[in-house]
Amino acid sequence: MNATPTLPTLIERFFTERLMRQRRVSPHTVASYRDTFRLLFAFAQNHLGKAPSLLDLDDIDAPLVGAFLDDLETHRSTSVRTRNLRLTAIRSFFRFVAYEEPAHSAHIQRVLAVPSKRHDKRMVQFLVRPEIEALLAAPDRSTWIGRRDHALLLLAVQSGLRLSELISLDRSSVILGRGPHVRCVGKGRKERCTPITRPVSTILQAWLAEPPRGDSDALFPTIHGGRLSADAVQYLVAKYMTVARSHCSSLKRKRVTPHVLRHSAAMDLLQAGVDCSVIALWLGHESVQTTQVYLHAHMALKEAALAKVAPMRTAKVTRYRPGDQLLQFLNAL
Repeated sequence: MNATPTLPTLIERFFTERLMRQRRVSPHTVASYRDTFRLLFAFAQNHLGKAPSLLDLDDIDAPLVGAFLDDLETHRSTSVRTRNLRLTAIRSFFRFVAYEEPAHSAHIQRVLAVPSKRHDKRMVQFLVRPEIEALLAAPDRSTWIGRRDHALLLLAVQSGLRLSELISLDRSSVILGRGPHVRCVGKGRKERCTPITRPVSTILQAWLAEPPRGDSDALFPTIHGGRLSADAVQYLVAKYMTVARSHCSSLKRKRVTPHVLRHSAAMDLLQAGVDCSVIALWLGHESVQTTQVYLHAHMALKEAALAKVAPMRTAKVTRYRPGDQLLQFLNAL
């Protein structure tokens, strides 16, 4: 009779076999799940007094998971959305364990029954054309870094690539000439091609003519030739937003992140009359329903729809006069 695998063994098999070999998830998903379990095991160690390597599967029960999620919100100021993402990672592990250790099914089902927390869904933030132009004018294009950052921002706001997709682009990912486009690998390891406009193609062609830095093939490298990190791109967006706000007052009321640039590309396509199904393919969305959020945020489309509705005719207000008694009698028969 085979011995029951320990929790560390199950965790190792979950990451190496289920996530990496079978599902072939992206490195970003692996990192997110890894951080979840590092936080969970540190929390369990503080509450149970057991080192993570000595924890048993039964130690990670529904009350502990619930307390861990509450602690994330209370002491780490984690948003509800991030809380639910942590719970998604835990559920994924326990669904894996359900096949590996069916004898623990009752314990597993109680953990899987821990509910997600509902949260308010805010409308997506995006930039309008004058705000985009102010942001793109912020980099100093007389310097190498300024030219790199301008090309990066321009490509981001026109293509709608995710931040992870943007920083993973290589020089060979850009296809110029007839039908210029960029190739990237997005969520679910799905490769897609995103067309680029002539102005963007011209800027990228000039950027590719710049002498490469180091041995890296990264499209947007660091000054030493390495690949830009997500934090570095977030920093440069914040830096240029500070400059852009001095020239565009409406930006002072907006918090702009690299993902807002992706939203801006989607809203630009929607404004141009592109169908939601095409926008979903453009952005690499799994479902068209994900793209519907842009319809809710687009006030101009709502106002245009309202303008097509015929105005309601208001009845003329007159003084009430009682009907004829004889006619009332006949009508009541």
